[in-house]
Amino acid sequence: MPKLWTDTIEAHRAAVRDAALDAAAALIAEHGLTALTMSRIAETTGIGRATLYKYFPDIDAVLRAWHERHVRQHLAHLMEIRDDAAEPSARLRAVLHAYARMSGHSRGGELGAELHRSEQVAAAHQQLRAFLSTLIADAAQARTIRADIAPDELAAFALNALSADAAAEHLVELTIDAMQARR
Repeated sequence: MPKLWTDTIEAHRAAVRDAALDAAAALIAEHGLTALTMSRIAETTGIGRATLYKYFPDIDAVLRAWHERHVRQHLAHLMEIRDDAAEPSARLRAVLHAYARMSGHSRGGELGAELHRSEQVAAAHQQLRAFLSTLIADAAQARTIRADIAPDELAAFALNALSADAAAEHLVELTIDAMQARR
């Protein structure tokens, strides 16, 4: 099969998959999770049910795929925020504020807890922790964040602290203060 043909098929498959995930998210937002069916997703997407089943075997697979995409988008957004700040401490602060806002908006109750158990989300969490560890190490090297505790431990502390409570903006400041270099 020529490369152009392969690329075109892959692009088409990705577009159909994304459209189905977008349709599922819109249906949930409009009608709630209990109203979500494969038939409604197919109809909203504009494809046949048989086609949809080629991409996803059931509603659970649709929800997992949507959630994994959502998590990847969050990671990409955090990396963009990091790149917008020049100074290590400002990068760390901006990323922690953004993560706190994301964490506060993404509480999904029982469904969210179930979706967060997937292997892909666990891998994304490890990636997030490593990403944050690097930001902390950079800030520690600039002597704006304490260096007496390993960056990975501070990253775990920050992620747990900022995921724990709805008062996340206050927790960002408390977290930053706890990590500040002592002079």
